[in-house]
Amino acid sequence: MARHRPALGFIFLTLFLDVLGFGLLIPVAPSLVRDVSNTVTEQAAVLVGLLSSLYALMQFMFAPIIGALSDHFGRRPVLLVSVAGSGLDYFAMALAPSMPWLFITRAINGISGGSMTAANAYIADITPPEKRAAAFGMVGAAFGLGFIVGPLAGGLLGSVDIRLPFYVAGGLTCLNWCYGLFVLPESLPHERRRPVNMKRANPLGSLRHITEYPLILGLGAALFLSNVAQFALHSTWALYTEHRYQWSPTMIGLSLGAVGLGAAFVQAGLAGKIIRRIGEARALVVAYVMGTLAFSGYGGATHGWMIFVVICIGSFAGVGMPAAQSMITRSARLDEQGSIQGALMGLQSIAAVLGPQAGSRVFAWSISPGAARAAPGIAGLLPGSVYFLSAALSVVGLGIVVLTLRRHKPPAVGTQAGV
Repeated sequence: MARHRPALGFIFLTLFLDVLGFGLLIPVAPSLVRDVSNTVTEQAAVLVGLLSSLYALMQFMFAPIIGALSDHFGRRPVLLVSVAGSGLDYFAMALAPSMPWLFITRAINGISGGSMTAANAYIADITPPEKRAAAFGMVGAAFGLGFIVGPLAGGLLGSVDIRLPFYVAGGLTCLNWCYGLFVLPESLPHERRRPVNMKRANPLGSLRHITEYPLILGLGAALFLSNVAQFALHSTWALYTEHRYQWSPTMIGLSLGAVGLGAAFVQAGLAGKIIRRIGEARALVVAYVMGTLAFSGYGGATHGWMIFVVICIGSFAGVGMPAAQSMITRSARLDEQGSIQGALMGLQSIAAVLGPQAGSRVFAWSISPGAARAAPGIAGLLPGSVYFLSAALSVVGLGIVVLTLRRHKPPAVGTQAGV
């Protein structure tokens, strides 16, 4: 395990920088889109949603391919190529002169963002089954830290120059590539590699593959719904808080930094302890309950300070992902970890296509004059409609989790399917 400590540092940095780049865009996206397209807020909301969906569509198409390639060639070359692509793309985004250019860069970033598939498979390769919940908790911590630094950097650096955050992200990503080139060992031995299966490498084929595992299928469906809800929030957060609370980009960045801080605290410090105490299944149920409460709170908050109270509640939903990933990785054979992670990334990418489209359009409608005329008695709550929709999706996901875990028990902690 000591041999893999530098490699885990690289994986942590890779996931951190993936989320950093995503977080950078959230507080500055409306201003950047308005700058290059000369549009008003309602039109900018739709364009921001389209950018997010294009990124996700590319992930959907290429994440299963990346997962299958990592099962055949190993995790190291796939990770290094993906990280290099992300670094170069951040510089291209910084130079974007127009909306078509911005769409092209988001497409490229979506392709290289599929590195998360190989990163998750790498962790499954080197971590014993009984320690995976804690390991994936560290993945959640990387996400949390990315959401601390990304939005804060986007808000603060963006106040100096709207494009400066992307130069910074590109430089950090290239440095991480250099670090990985020298310290990252291969995690997948040759005897566990498998030929590339195009049926499983294409997006639809990879999704069919998870139907062979009923537990993974059920948990994947629940994660899909929660991801739709979450991506609807991401794509409208800056627009929503700017419209409802008159927040500046700096304040928006601070709020998202608080989200990241809460996620890092829960997933790095508490997730492992909570999961060991109450078990993975109960931890996943708790996560969906807390997520539902948080979405409802965001939609109903009448004053900006209330958002920070809700963030504290929503942070505890972070125990869900490490609990789910631990059960999922134990339920799949060791030589199929890359394919399974690619399929799950494909589901997440579909959610990231649908979530921003639904969220941006619901939000654009909710602030239109027609919406206020249609529902004058609740006009004050209408801008939060997208988050009430997210809460409803979270409730449905909770129901799927409960039914799935009742019907299909995951392998016991410390065991592995196919072993």
